[in-house]
Amino acid sequence: MAREGSVVPADPQQQQQEAAKKKGQPSRSWILLDTAGRGTALNVDKYAIMHRVQIHARDLRILDPLLSYPSAILGRERAIVVNLEHIKAIITAEEVLLRDPSDINVIPVVEELQRRLAVNAICQGQDDAEEYSHVQNDVEADEDDESPFEFRALEVALEAICSFLAARTTELETAAYPALDELTSKISSRNLDRVRKLKSAMTRLTARVQKVRDELEQLLDDDDDMADLYLSRKQAGASSPISGSGAQNWFPASPTIGSKISRASRASVATVRGDEDDVEELEMLLEAYFMQIDGTLNKLTTLREYIDDTEDYINIQLELFLSSGTVCLSIYSLVAAIFGMNIPYDWNKNHGYMFKWVVIVTGTACAFLFILVIAYARHKGLVGS
Repeated sequence: MAREGSVVPADPQQQQQEAAKKKGQPSRSWILLDTAGRGTALNVDKYAIMHRVQIHARDLRILDPLLSYPSAILGRERAIVVNLEHIKAIITAEEVLLRDPSDINVIPVVEELQRRLAVNAICQGQDDAEEYSHVQNDVEADEDDESPFEFRALEVALEAICSFLAARTTELETAAYPALDELTSKISSRNLDRVRKLKSAMTRLTARVQKVRDELEQLLDDDDDMADLYLSRKQAGASSPISGSGAQNWFPASPTIGSKISRASRASVATVRGDEDDVEELEMLLEAYFMQIDGTLNKLTTLREYIDDTEDYINIQLELFLSSGTVCLSIYSLVAAIFGMNIPYDWNKNHGYMFKWVVIVTGTACAFLFILVIAYARHKGLVGS
């Protein structure tokens, strides 16, 4: 039997039963991925997670789906805490912990992580490579990535969230532009309500994209924060002193353990021996996805401007309609006021019928003009039929 806090195979029914037993501390759903892409389910509570990855409770609380924390990428001594929308992960130098792996939006992230890590394991000649024969075709397509493990995992998370937000933006654009064009041609309650809902969705999506963009921008502006994300470098620097005898002194003598050390780790060691403050590799990675998320934000900004232009156009039409009706009433009121003044004058004698007919004709003409304005407004949808 597996000890409490150990890695066990994924069994949803068993997880539900154990969660029901632990009323005070319900189980959390996690999946662990190692450097070779092997995935196992973790049936542990938050204290076991904290002990495993060496983080504080406040960092783990950021990943709680019941709490509304903004997007964040936090570098700790032995882990990277990633909270990007639905992607809630803890990345170490040797493994990745993903929360809620059964979530429909998290499943593609898990599959992509497994695929890339398995491909990299084959390229680097790790043990049991024959278990990953289903990704042999991907090896030829993908280049051998010598980046540290934590960067490869972080890249998958960034790519997933940027693609997810870009897809939501494309869906919103596909629905919004035709709706705005239809509202321009015919203003109705249904079209107005449709555009109102789309504008609300755009506002919420813009806020989500803005949070991710701000987090990436904040990381890019601070070299110290980026340096904190180099877990392999910190681990290699803490495990052994830098000496001139060569990199072989850095690794264990056991061939079993040594075979599991990837070339990415060796590249990290070489980096430690060089400039520890060099963050160029991570900076290029973050800049690529910052540009992508910034492009998504620009699309949303363009859509907002289009909505504002449509609102201005509708307001102009309404103002023209109201102004036309006001002019018609003003003309009739002016004529009636002129001929209705109680001022005695000689040429009014024996010609009163003429002035009555002038008022009647003027009123009829104004009423006819107002009816034309109403008909035009109904045709354009400015008033209800």
